[in-house]
This record gives sequence, C-alpha cells and structure tokens, in this order.
Amino acid sequence: MPSPYGAIFAAPGTKSFSAAGLIGRLPLAMVAIGVLTMVTELGGSYALGGGLTATIALSAAAVGPQISRLVDQYGQRRVLRPATLVSVAAVAGLLLAAAGGWPDWTLFPFAVVIGCVPSVGSMVRARWTALFRDDSRKLHTAYSFESVMDEVCFILGPPAAATLSAAWFPEAGPLVAAGCLLVGVYWLTALRSTEPEPHPRDKDTDTSSALTSPGLQVLVATFVATGAIFGSTDVATLAFAAEQGSKSTGGLLLALWAFGSCLAGVVFGLLHFKGKAELRWLVGICAMAVSMIPLLLAGNLPFLAVALFVSGLAIAPTMITTMALIEAHVPPAKLTEGMTWISTGLAVGIAAGSSVTGWVVDASGASAGYVVSISAGTAAAVVGFAGYRRLNGPAQGEERATDGNGDSNDVREHVA
Repeated sequence: MPSPYGAIFAAPGTKSFSAAGLIGRLPLAMVAIGVLTMVTELGGSYALGGGLTATIALSAAAVGPQISRLVDQYGQRRVLRPATLVSVAAVAGLLLAAAGGWPDWTLFPFAVVIGCVPSVGSMVRARWTALFRDDSRKLHTAYSFESVMDEVCFILGPPAAATLSAAWFPEAGPLVAAGCLLVGVYWLTALRSTEPEPHPRDKDTDTSSALTSPGLQVLVATFVATGAIFGSTDVATLAFAAEQGSKSTGGLLLALWAFGSCLAGVVFGLLHFKGKAELRWLVGICAMAVSMIPLLLAGNLPFLAVALFVSGLAIAPTMITTMALIEAHVPPAKLTEGMTWISTGLAVGIAAGSSVTGWVVDASGASAGYVVSISAGTAAAVVGFAGYRRLNGPAQGEERATDGNGDSNDVREHVA
C-alpha cells in the first residue's frame, strides 16, 4: 500500500516548499541557544543572555500574528521578504554591538526588532492547507509531517548553534541562523505556484482578528500553559543534569524528548481517525499533563531519559490535532494568522515557564523545577476542560448545506 507521506509529496511543488520551510524555520530553534552561547563566550552573563532571548521571544510573540495577518491579506511574498530583511538586519546589529563591547542596554533594541521574524512553519502549513483543504486524510498527514519537521529542528538546531558559537567564533550561531532564515524565506516565496491566494480586504470584509474565534481562544490559552511545560522542562532538565555532574548530558536529554515527539508524529501521520478531533485534542492535553509526573520522581539520569522520551510521545499528536482544529475554527482568509497565534501562545508560555523555573531551581534545586512543569500541565488540562464546550461548538464561518433530500449537512469536516 502506498505510504501516506508519499501521497502528499506526489503533488507538484510540495518537496520544494517543504525543503525551503525546513531551512527557514531552523532559526526558531537556533537563535535562543546561539545568542546565549554568544553572550557567554564574549564574557557576558547568563542573565544578559537570558534577557535577550526572552526579549526576542516576547517580541516575536507580539509581532508574529500581525505579520501573518498581513500575509493573509497581501500574500506571502509581499510581506515575508521585507519582514525577513528587517529581522536579519537586526541580527547583524546585535552581533556588531555584542562583538564591539557596546553597553548591555544597546543590545535590547536589536533583540526587539529581531522579533519581526516571520512564522515560517505557519506559512508552510498554510500551503498544505491550500492544497489539501478538501482531502482530510492528506491534510492530516501533511500536518503530521510538519510537526515532525518542527521536532527535527529542535533536535538539530540548539546543538548546532551552540557548537558553531563555541567552536568557530562567538557570533557564528546567530549568524548561521540569520542566513538560514534569509535563504529559507526567499526560496519559499519564490515558489509562487503553491502560494495561497491572498484575501484582500475592503469595506465589506471582516477585518477582525482571527483571535475573535471562541475555539481559537481556547486553543491559544491552552498553549500558553503548554509552552510553560516546554520552558520549565528545558530549564529543569539542564539544571538536573548539572546537579548530577553531567552538564553536557542535558542537551542530549532534551533531544531525546524531542525524538519521542518526532517518532509519535511519524506514526500519527500514518493513521486515519474518525470521530471528534476536539476529544482527541483534550486527551492529548491531559496526556501531556500526566506525563510530567514521572519527571519529578526521577532520581537519576537514566530514569529521567526514559521519562522524557515517554513524555515526548504525547507532544506531536496533540500539536497535529491542534492545527487541524485551527483549520476548522478559523476562516481561510485568516488561517495563517490563526496558526501563528498558537506559536505566540507557546512563545509566551515558554518565556514565563523558563523564568519561573529558573527562580525555583535557584531556590529549591533542579527537581523542584519539575513542579512548575506539573503545574503548567495541570493548568493546560483545566483550561482544556473549561473551554471544551466552546471548542466543540460551531466553527467560525461554518455553514450548513442541504443535500438533494433537503436535509442539512455540516460542511466542515474534522481533519485529524
């Protein structure tokens, strides 16, 4: 039987925009570690590096949805290229300021402008949606593939950035990340045949944000808590490895966590589900919450490695189902913006989770950091349960059609 993944790549142009998207989204996983390593290699403090990475993340969270909203209105090529140039120019300014020994405060304006970086993953998912909007099975497989690519970036990106900055020169990690962004975005936007049609707005067009969708509000709120899971687990795991006398193992443990998610995403993409996607999403959120408990119980690195791998198995399937729900709850004219709001929620949660866990680890030790992870998982589950009725209600823009017998039928299909 032909592979579902082979079926989606049989469509013209899919291999090219997938490759371009992979290159273009690598910076998402490289910038934070690259900037932190650069700052410390140049003699700066971890506090300064952490402050810069948090500034970049929060700026991207604020600006990203606005860029994606413009993309929905004017098209990917017209918006992404100038936004990328602005972001890359800001990276260059940050590198020059850091290498030149400028005052610490001068680095932060550059970090804010770097936040103009577009959400490349959302742009690629929008192309898959435009191709397979009417084929739920292929769209499910495409979303699964994209989640796997996200995990591949987070497996390869951080160690690559850290190694470049430590082995070549301090600015190498962020510099290569900026180069990947430039190449990936310009290649992606050169592929006009698969670019989704823009939706120009006039006086009769709904100009409200995609976030007015009740379903999207629930998803974003839940993923703020999910981002806190990610951020807290990252910090607690690195601190735990350091306490165990094997600081270098921390990165490998996090890569194993991402690998568990990657493996689950591959398998999930081979399956076809019937029934409510909302229920599968809620089960996934709860599974992520429960999977945090063994991390707190880990007394050594081997136990923690197994616990992280198992925990990762719940991530990609939940992310895949989330993207399917966005496609169902957000009108096509606002799809890219809707997808980017999920990234925004994750970024805010990661920043908050990392910061809080840092304080907890300093005060009570590495294992206590996983209490933050469990708390964030519990919050995600509570929000999921509380918002389930809104998420399970009519999708924004949902219409009903009649068949030949005059009976009404839902036009929308759950696609994952």
